[in-house]
Amino acid sequence: MAIKNSLFAKQNTDNPPSNDLKENNSDINNAKNKKKKSKRIFYFDALRALAIIAVISFHVSKRMSGIIFSTHAGGFSLQWLFGDFFFAGMIIGVDLFLMLSGALSLGREWSIRSFLGKRIPRIAAPFLFWGLLLMTVILLLQYHFPDLLHVVDAFDFSSITTYMSNAFLGNAFGFGPYWFFWMILGTYLIMPIFNKWLLHADLKEAEYFLAIWLITCIFDNTLNYPFPIKISYFTSPIGFVVLGYYLRHTKRKIFNNKIVPVVLIIIGLFCLLYGSYVLSDTSLFKFDRYSIFNAIEVAGVFLLFKNYSDINFGALSKPDNIIRNAISSIAKYSYGFYLIHQAIMDIFIRILVYTNMYTGYVSLFLKLFVVTLGVSWILMATLNRIPYINQIIGAK
Repeated sequence: MAIKNSLFAKQNTDNPPSNDLKENNSDINNAKNKKKKSKRIFYFDALRALAIIAVISFHVSKRMSGIIFSTHAGGFSLQWLFGDFFFAGMIIGVDLFLMLSGALSLGREWSIRSFLGKRIPRIAAPFLFWGLLLMTVILLLQYHFPDLLHVVDAFDFSSITTYMSNAFLGNAFGFGPYWFFWMILGTYLIMPIFNKWLLHADLKEAEYFLAIWLITCIFDNTLNYPFPIKISYFTSPIGFVVLGYYLRHTKRKIFNNKIVPVVLIIIGLFCLLYGSYVLSDTSLFKFDRYSIFNAIEVAGVFLLFKNYSDINFGALSKPDNIIRNAISSIAKYSYGFYLIHQAIMDIFIRILVYTNMYTGYVSLFLKLFVVTLGVSWILMATLNRIPYINQIIGAK
């Protein structure tokens, strides 16, 4: 109150503000900034960082699937377990992103215009920016190094536009993950309807929806057997969005227990890995990303981070800890990482193949993962320093 009175007193005189007043205003602004920063929930950042790391490691193992499958002939081994853990077990990255969307956005007061006006530009601008930039880089690489890359048959209008169309649809070299944009766009379009429902619904009604959604996960996405009742309105990926909202807000003791997440992760991961081992016949097998086993594992991971978020992990709990800052940085750039990592990885693989260095197993996996994540990180951090450009690279 003294600060406030002092402020009005200074404003009513002809004298310029004193240094004390400047310091007071600075303290107030710092307090506001700290309050604003405090709203950021670290375990959400940690989940987002884990999600993009899972996506990158899955795509690395997918590129190495032939090498991983070659270890299957010799029976179960640590080599098989290492490769299949990242292939069949780390397919949960996209599911985590969907759950985070639900946990952060559903059950809140917002209008359709404000939600879509904020969310769609945030995903569309980086999608277009990186798509056009990466296409240009890839075409230039083929033009100057035709033995390294071949994405178009000729540098004419028809070939280039066909390549661009396929790239934006996720069907071209370096752009496989771009299907995610269209999926998350469709999810955003339906989320206002679910948000309005959840604002006026009891959590038991969310449980009702999730129970039917899990049935679709079992039949449609695990057994690949059509359920006789037509319940397509309950099918994924919207189920993971509602699941994220539910697990964040549920008060049920079973989901706030610190042992349950571990059990869920073990069950889900075991089923994914064992199923992949048994069902791999002529190639490496993985369940659909919306299978019941994925739902079990990803629910366990979400609850693990939530239920242990209140534990003091020593230095990691300090805001200026280097590991904590790295996690926050990866989370901040996660969407940008998603859009660019595949192109970086695929180009690097072509270089390794061209130089006869595409060899190894664990060493190759680590090489691909570190280079892909490292180059993506450097690129995002560098462009994030450029005004205006930093608004369209997928950083938040």
